Amino acid sequence: MFENLQNLKSEAIAQITQAESVNDLEEIRIAYLGRNGKLTKLIKELTSLEIKDRKQTGLLINDVKKTIETALNTQKQQFCDTPKTWFDPTIPGSKLQTGSLHLVTQAIEEISNVFESIGFVRSRYPEVEWDWYSFGSLNFDPLHPARDDWETFFIEAKDHPKFGRMLLTPHTSSGQVREMQAIKTPPIRMINIAKCYRRQSDVSHVPVFHQFEGLVVDKDISIAHLRGTLDYFARSFFGPSRKTRIRPYNFPFTEPSFEVDISCDICKGTGLIKGHKCKLCKEGWLEIGGSGMVHPNVLKAGGIDPTVYTGFAFGWGVERVYMMKSGIQIPDVRLIYGTDLQFLRQF
Repeated sequence: MFENLQNLKSEAIAQITQAESVNDLEEIRIAYLGRNGKLTKLIKELTSLEIKDRKQTGLLINDVKKTIETALNTQKQQFCDTPKTWFDPTIPGSKLQTGSLHLVTQAIEEISNVFESIGFVRSRYPEVEWDWYSFGSLNFDPLHPARDDWETFFIEAKDHPKFGRMLLTPHTSSGQVREMQAIKTPPIRMINIAKCYRRQSDVSHVPVFHQFEGLVVDKDISIAHLRGTLDYFARSFFGPSRKTRIRPYNFPFTEPSFEVDISCDICKGTGLIKGHKCKLCKEGWLEIGGSGMVHPNVLKAGGIDPTVYTGFAFGWGVERVYMMKSGIQIPDVRLIYGTDLQFLRQF
């Protein structure tokens, strides 16, 4: 009995010390001092002891009971003295931060909507391409500078016996011949928007950028259709106050070929900002891409008969087009891909 009482006291004190709340203490009190508690059961066994042992056992039982009650009260008082964490459930919660689409993604959606409204179908082709689709089928000369390692990112892979070296697409024009091969019989009215890769980095170039490529092939397609399409896009995307112009140029994949310019929104087409040359355009106009009538050799490469069908194509940079949009005024294209949230959150 004596040993059981000592063990019971030690067990109760240990549980009281580890209790974490007033409710825990109440459960411990019931477990030891309740009607069916462990100490209560030992008290009931007191009558079974010999008379000479009852007095000493009774004194020990009272000591154990008093020790447990004192420990319970002391621990309970400590819980009551501990300040509670103040919480007001009526206070509005913190507003979660929400993201938004990057301005290049917004530009791609807007460009897609403009062309889809006049019947163009959005297509997409590989970003890792063969030389033949990027250059050979587009009437590039075998020694053209664009095929130099300093102009294009070539991939270390085994050459294809027919299509040549593997590379990262330097332009979306590689999708022209793939589109012709996929459609086979015109009419074709395709818009291809994808990433392009070139070794360039300055205020108007980044090594990885986006282009959108338009291709129309059908019977009796002329330069008038090209001008009409470009003018429609310029008015829809830039607004009626912006001016465009085309200049004769030379591209291997179009004949005749044109470069398309738009008046600069930074200097308002003057080429000057506070008496100094505009840092972006330098002369009031900014080239936004090339265009022209699809070269007969390109049509042949795509399996289209150039004596029956004609077509036009254009390829513009998404970032550069968006920079020239009225009211945007981004002086350096590299800002678009920076991590300055103060800048990016404007869009």
